[in-house]
Amino acid sequence: MGISMRIRARAFGVGLLLLALAADVLAAVQVKGVRLWRAPDNTRLVFDLSGPVQHNLFTLTAPHRIVIDVNGAQLATRLDQLALSNTPITGVRSAQRSPDELRVVIDLSAPVTPKSFSLAPNQQYGDRLVIDLFDQGADSAPALPASSAASKPTVPVTPTQTTAPRTATALPAGKRDIVIAIDAGHGGEDPGAIGPKGQHEKNLTLAIAKELQRQINREKGFRGELVRTGDYFIPLRKRTEIARKKGADLFVSIHADAAPNRSAFGASVFALSERGATSETARWLADNENRSDLIGGVGTVSLDDKDRVLAGVLLDLSMTASLASSLDVGQKVLSNMGRITPLHKRRVEQAGFMVLKSPDIPSILVETGFISNHNESQKLASASHQQALARAITTGIKQFFQQSPPPGTYIAWLRDQGRLSSAGPREHVVSSGESLALIAQRYDVSLAALRSANNLKSDSIRIGQVLQIPATTLAAQP
Repeated sequence: MGISMRIRARAFGVGLLLLALAADVLAAVQVKGVRLWRAPDNTRLVFDLSGPVQHNLFTLTAPHRIVIDVNGAQLATRLDQLALSNTPITGVRSAQRSPDELRVVIDLSAPVTPKSFSLAPNQQYGDRLVIDLFDQGADSAPALPASSAASKPTVPVTPTQTTAPRTATALPAGKRDIVIAIDAGHGGEDPGAIGPKGQHEKNLTLAIAKELQRQINREKGFRGELVRTGDYFIPLRKRTEIARKKGADLFVSIHADAAPNRSAFGASVFALSERGATSETARWLADNENRSDLIGGVGTVSLDDKDRVLAGVLLDLSMTASLASSLDVGQKVLSNMGRITPLHKRRVEQAGFMVLKSPDIPSILVETGFISNHNESQKLASASHQQALARAITTGIKQFFQQSPPPGTYIAWLRDQGRLSSAGPREHVVSSGESLALIAQRYDVSLAALRSANNLKSDSIRIGQVLQIPATTLAAQP
């Protein structure tokens, strides 16, 4: 072979090699963006990818850092635009170790416990790699800032008030507040439903939740506790666990979902159903909410010291009582909401929402309206409508607890002293296993008065029926 032939052959070989390298580059998964959220006890980094990847994570000390090797990936975004203040992260850098491996290094100011996992595409996002950095010790958790993002940051709706100061009123010795856990749906990389003009459900629900907390905290004997105080993600099971740690007497989850039919409108209230949904809308909403849980936590009641059979009985009794209370408070909230906004359904619906599955805490999910409806999305974003919704929910909660205050609370003490003023008409939603006589006994009214108040010709009642409870013969003292 002549020299010219060998040169051409080598050139051809180099060309093939370059084509192969170019093919590898084209085949590599692109890291298209990086987003960051700070939660009270952890920091979450989300890498948006053009496809699935395999990764390996390990930690190094002196100094503290996290190293993530991502196979078959290349960086196609900047890492120096993340807002790292108030997080344990001091810097994020990368190196392309080879066309087939991207190394990302997270520099830290303090040790953390890392957890990483991949997520498949959903309705909002494509493939993702999630890195959670959990603080080690309560003292290491920085103050919670506003959220930040390196790609497509969203502007949250400004709530009517960013803080909810507690009314400084002294309670009688040994008497506690009734605690309402207020859960703003979605958050962080889970925006929830998106409205016609790009409104994110997570921002609307947080604004309404903060207004609800403000109004509840103005009521003597009540205290509102936010489950989510900023723009970060909390798994559904973790939300009820947080409520339990706060000593909640009631769990209220605030949502503003979308519907397949954009003309759908109206507010709804939901309670848990173990046997199926009460409507197709309830089933669809529950499926969508449960799918938004990117990684579940564990929220359980400790029954380690109980016999297994006894534990099952106790949980069954607790769930029955919680469901009855959930339906009762839910109907009161729904009735009050119906006075200020159209209702999608006039009775409390039931579906298998994971966020409501707390056997020891009555729980309701309030759909404040459909963000997919143009008119309702505009109303939901207005401060005046948020205030009206919060006022209706607060009134329903007060009505429920003035009828059934937990023992040891200030409201129970007022009732026992005969100093509890009426909070409006009393209603009861019939649940499984209840009889008219049992309901009359519960509210200390006569069976005849209960029949008369509801125009009943017999003692036959049905599950889900709303009964009006007449006033008792003992009037409240001033």
